[in-house]
Amino acid sequence: MQENERLSGNFEKDAEYLEKKLRVSESFDLSKRYLRAKNGQRCALFYITGFADTQTAQDFMRYCLEAEELKLSDETIPYVEASRSAEVETVIKKIMSGMTCFMIEGEREAYLMDMRRIPARSVSEPENDKVLRGARDGFGETLQPNAAMIRRRIRDTRLTFSVLNVGSETKSDVCICYMEGVADGKYVESLKKQISSLKLKSLNFQCETLCEALIKKRWYNPFPKVRYTERPDAAAAAILEGSVIVLCDNSPSAIILPTSIFDFFQETDDFCFQPLTGSYLRIIRFLVYVCSIYLTPVWYYLMMRQELLPPALDFIKLSAEAGIPVFWQLIIVEIAIDGLRLASLNTPDALGSSLSVVGGLILGDFAVNSGWFSPDVILYTAFVTIANFTQTSYELGYAVKFVRLLMLALVHILGGYGILLGTLIMLTLIATNKSIDGSRSYLYPLIPFDKKALKRLMVRSKFKE
Repeated sequence: MQENERLSGNFEKDAEYLEKKLRVSESFDLSKRYLRAKNGQRCALFYITGFADTQTAQDFMRYCLEAEELKLSDETIPYVEASRSAEVETVIKKIMSGMTCFMIEGEREAYLMDMRRIPARSVSEPENDKVLRGARDGFGETLQPNAAMIRRRIRDTRLTFSVLNVGSETKSDVCICYMEGVADGKYVESLKKQISSLKLKSLNFQCETLCEALIKKRWYNPFPKVRYTERPDAAAAAILEGSVIVLCDNSPSAIILPTSIFDFFQETDDFCFQPLTGSYLRIIRFLVYVCSIYLTPVWYYLMMRQELLPPALDFIKLSAEAGIPVFWQLIIVEIAIDGLRLASLNTPDALGSSLSVVGGLILGDFAVNSGWFSPDVILYTAFVTIANFTQTSYELGYAVKFVRLLMLALVHILGGYGILLGTLIMLTLIATNKSIDGSRSYLYPLIPFDKKALKRLMVRSKFKE
């Protein structure tokens, strides 16, 4: 019997084949149970013990043992979430995804019942996307509850969840969520076609693996090509605006498509306050981020050409000379901050305060007092580091960091022309960046120009009925 064949109806042959194909005897978590009804009719259950709900499985087995006669029909099987299939490949795939297979002697089909109780963490607020007001729930690593949290917010029959399988070995579930009639139908079909045509063995790192497989060109461009969110309310709002959400099983992040550079400067908190406050927060976020790009390169150039400084700006001059040149001070501190960030990720919570003391106080104070670094360099680098946390995208933060380092190097070599050249390179990278769709401009709604959309992104507008 081959995988593409159907069940033969021979109970012993079918059960033996499934047992062999699933390698039940070689895996401790794969189980089989053979039972008999009161009339002697045989039946079999195949399931993964780590997924099956024990109480539900026991209740169903008791029903099988006490039944006068077993018959495969919707009227006689006491279970809500169930379907039938005679395709061997479908049966095996459903079992491996956690469902329970129920076979009855004399039947040509198997009953596939969803008795899953998938291990999952409790719903909690995302660590990287917190709000002062608003909902405190966040996506988990299980696809079905994630879809339910979106469905809870959009009670419309047009809301569609289309599930695809990716990975020849992992067969991971990837869900495309959109609003029929609101999202671009051609884009949705194109996205489904792209995902279905992927030739991957596995989707081990879920969203990131999927994005890298879909976007194979321009890997050198550091600007993010997709936007992530771990908030169901943000995902629901994006769907209602016509965006497409991609959910991957085993991932707490949702991909929002298509994406432009301006999307990263709006946050959930903007909509939790009145329009004036939300607009202020959005404008400040944008201005601070622009400052984080140019602050240290411009300051370094002015230190190189101090004769250009008017008397009113004398306060920005170096307050003390240091043993290391200013350029290398800026580079070393940028790298040291990333080192401290990596150390903080791998530091146990109990030792987190100790790392803060050692990294932030002792090392910083020693570097200044020893004469290696200037306090001005520490100040300006601390500002640009904090500025990176004004939005939630780590990818955008590192893109800006790379641009800033490149601009510092160009200023060191070319002087003031380095700032102009760095700006030109940054704008070129942004303009030529492509999202997963590959057709929509990364600078939309600036290019092509859409006045209403641009205003809505830059200024928080009032909710309309």
